[in-house]
Amino acid sequence: MSPAQLDMRAGESADLVLRGVAVLDPVAGIDSQHDLVVRKGRIAELASPDAASADGLEEIDAAGLHAFPAFFDPHVHLRVPGHEHKEDIETGTRAAAAGGFCGVLAMANTEPPVSTPADVESLREAARAAASVRTGFLATVTSGMEGEELTEMASLREAGAIGFSDDGLPIRSARLLRRALQYQRLCGGTIALHEEDPDLSGGGVMHEGAVSAVLGLEGIPSVSESTMIARDAALAGYEGGRIHVQHLSATESVEAVRSAKAAGVQISCEASPHHLCLTDEEVRSLDPHRFKMNPPLRTEDDRQALIEGLRDGTIDCVATDHAPHAPEEKEVPFEQAAMGVTGLETAFAALHTHLVLPGTIELGLLVERMSGGAEPFDVERSSLASGSEANIALCDLSAKWTVGEHGYESRSSNSWCDGEELTGRVLMTLAGGQIAYRLRSFSLGVAA
Repeated sequence: MSPAQLDMRAGESADLVLRGVAVLDPVAGIDSQHDLVVRKGRIAELASPDAASADGLEEIDAAGLHAFPAFFDPHVHLRVPGHEHKEDIETGTRAAAAGGFCGVLAMANTEPPVSTPADVESLREAARAAASVRTGFLATVTSGMEGEELTEMASLREAGAIGFSDDGLPIRSARLLRRALQYQRLCGGTIALHEEDPDLSGGGVMHEGAVSAVLGLEGIPSVSESTMIARDAALAGYEGGRIHVQHLSATESVEAVRSAKAAGVQISCEASPHHLCLTDEEVRSLDPHRFKMNPPLRTEDDRQALIEGLRDGTIDCVATDHAPHAPEEKEVPFEQAAMGVTGLETAFAALHTHLVLPGTIELGLLVERMSGGAEPFDVERSSLASGSEANIALCDLSAKWTVGEHGYESRSSNSWCDGEELTGRVLMTLAGGQIAYRLRSFSLGVAA
């Protein structure tokens, strides 16, 4: 897909040099120390340390810091239109930039849902005025997310829809999904699926298991997710369609995706940081602010299955499912609280703290999976190779910071790691060749 389908506000192209930075780009095969030179918003050179000319460039002492290809999140909720009091394009993409992301894809389950070409065009115009990072928009699969009839998928694609999703709701009708996959072959655009059988989930508010039994809360069984994945993978294989499974949470789900890939189905999938780091044991606190989401936090066995899926490539990418909520939606009893947590500003730091530092996964794997969300939607992946557009996350892997201590860039504060001390922080983000974010306390030196 053309990069033009992702929109952001126009700004000044970056001209700078990161002196002595450790450059890590696993896809490009770069893992060494360089002077990373950016001119007119593009990576002009990876020079030997202290060898690059700084003529006309801002010099940044990056010794001891790391430069990664900036991350890409294929699953965020910007709440536009209809719930701008929770988040909007400006605040949501500012949060993305603070987390090291150079691009995001916004879900269509807004109010009203994004179901017409005019909806897509309006959002793209808004992104060109306010977005700090490249932003794409999905449109709904079914009109108004009502599950009754398909949207005009070809017209939506022409208007710039990156793909299609009724995220927040599953597509109950196999017949309807089959038709969507048939139309997809004509118009393109990946179909992203929220996999859940509502009849099995019922009124569940957390994972169905030992903890839900102790707490007396109605549970959501993991089979609710995995059986829908198996059904939809079979349909995609039969029709030669392309699907992306959102927010995997369970062992059986990983196995279903792994089997589908082995059978040649065009299927990709994502896992969210909270499912990779936490289990349903956290719900004993009855804190909906941090621990109520859908799919729910599951068991340690499920978490380990997700980690293994991340390692072996069954899980293609990390996606935050950034879901801002107003305080009054969370400050109620657990059963009544809204589902969802924010994650853009903390994703890298949390996964670095919980998975990389203990030695569970390698740093390079995390960097690769955090930028891998572009590929299932035909968006060009960020690269630190010379000549590439400057999409860079500059990080201090030793920095310790407390989440939320100084507020959030997001309009909402329902972070799943609110109050937690994390290790590793994004200091600066370049997105689309522009400086999209600088940590306030980070001294950037002076221009040469």
